[in-house]
Amino acid sequence: MPSLHPYLNFNGTTEEAFNFYKSVFGGEFVVLQRFKDTADGASLPAEDQEKIMHIALPIGEDTILMANDSLESMGHPLTVGNNVSLSIDAKSMEEATSLFNGLAEGGIITMPLQKTFWGAFFGMCTDRFGINWMVNHDIEEQHS
Repeated sequence: MPSLHPYLNFNGTTEEAFNFYKSVFGGEFVVLQRFKDTADGASLPAEDQEKIMHIALPIGEDTILMANDSLESMGHPLTVGNNVSLSIDAKSMEEATSLFNGLAEGGIITMPLQKTFWGAFFGMCTDRFGINWMVNHDIEEQHS
């Protein structure tokens, strides 16, 4: 069975918000990646490079609060209604595909399900009811 995590989008205040959430829930960030550390980071305006591309804070046994800064320079303006998504961690690529196809039916695919630079099989869609979904499966590296 997949696990579900809230994913929040902020307008440049992700780091401030997550330091606040860390003070409330405790724990440590398991991921903190800035836009400057991505493959396209150098092409972003200087004021966007230090913003958060992805951050994750465990807030319970099976729940991870995640977020990023929505960058207008990348065509992602923040508006009320698109600032929360539900992120599903699927147990396999097949489960991810089935969940993604089901959620996207009658909706809008905003990022097709695909292998990503961060080692995941990932896609995003808005279902026919206007709910934003992120479907993820972490691909395990095959070592020889």
